[in-house]
Amino acid sequence: MPKLGAEPIRRAALVKATIEAVGEAGSLEVTVAQIARRAGMSSALAHHYFGSKEQIFLAAMRSILTLYGAEVRGALATAEGPEARLKAIVAGSFATGSFRREVISAWLNFYVLAQTNGQALRLLRVYQRRLRSNLRHELRALVGARAEEVARGLGAMIDGVYIRAALAEGAPDRRYALKIVMEYLNRELGDIA
Repeated sequence: MPKLGAEPIRRAALVKATIEAVGEAGSLEVTVAQIARRAGMSSALAHHYFGSKEQIFLAAMRSILTLYGAEVRGALATAEGPEARLKAIVAGSFATGSFRREVISAWLNFYVLAQTNGQALRLLRVYQRRLRSNLRHELRALVGARAEEVARGLGAMIDGVYIRAALAEGAPDRRYALKIVMEYLNRELGDIA
């Protein structure tokens, strides 16, 4: 087996440290030095690998999005039929790995950064388009012409629940968050009769 070099290990450590530091601070008001120290390396090395705090944070969001995608694919693996697949996509949005305090905080800060950073905005748009497309695909068989409208509503509900969780005190309640969005979805699906 090939030996893993130091760079991927250090990059992963910086990404993990960034998510933790942003989660602890609740904002992007953390320094590269704080992130690097948390990762057990110098800020010069962090700058060498990523260049800037925004680049480290964008790498952290790519990591979060990769985990999110894996969780959704995992939920979809056993789902059969459009309704089960639709609910699996929603459930994947609130999977244990994605709905943690530090990840939720990173999402909130990602939305803020996307207002002023073109790379963050592009990454956010990719996520939003993919989510809406996946939802719309499954919804077409269930609600027909209303698929786009319901997909937009579901996306807004998911984002809104994340924002509320970021601003709430205490640990995020994954089950309650999922329940809120599933209730909305069930009401929308019930309207087809």
